[in-house]
Amino acid sequence: MARRLAAVVTLLGSLLLGGCGADLGLDQNGHKVASEQVDKHWLVINYWAEWCGPCRTEIPELNALAKELKDKQVSVFGVNFDGLQGDDLKSASAALGIGFTVLAQDPADHYDLPHSDALPVTYIIDDKGKVRETLLGEQTAAGVSQRLAVLRGEG
Repeated sequence: MARRLAAVVTLLGSLLLGGCGADLGLDQNGHKVASEQVDKHWLVINYWAEWCGPCRTEIPELNALAKELKDKQVSVFGVNFDGLQGDDLKSASAALGIGFTVLAQDPADHYDLPHSDALPVTYIIDDKGKVRETLLGEQTAAGVSQRLAVLRGEG
């Protein structure tokens, strides 16, 4: 028992000390989302919930978007609106077929995201950490990709 406690304390300490900078905490699988994954990247952050019909419809679109933008300095992240954690978050993400990274910790404070009670909501954040666009309602991969291109000065 003492060994387990020591291991937990060591793990928590390393997470707290190692989480300096722009780290975004853990993902739905318990893996660290390090600052290297977000620094100098544009971010698409989507808030979803299991009970949200439009969220369920847009998830395949966001999966496609994440694949399309993988090598273009753009990262797609999800955040569960209900604050699910641990196995509950992993199960909900898997049940909805989410293929992109889901953040266990809400990044709203980190990026100064405006609060929204409406779902789904998607934020586009530039490579300097500034919110550039708030998209309410169900999105398509093509629509978000087009908005990104305009915001990045590519189209």
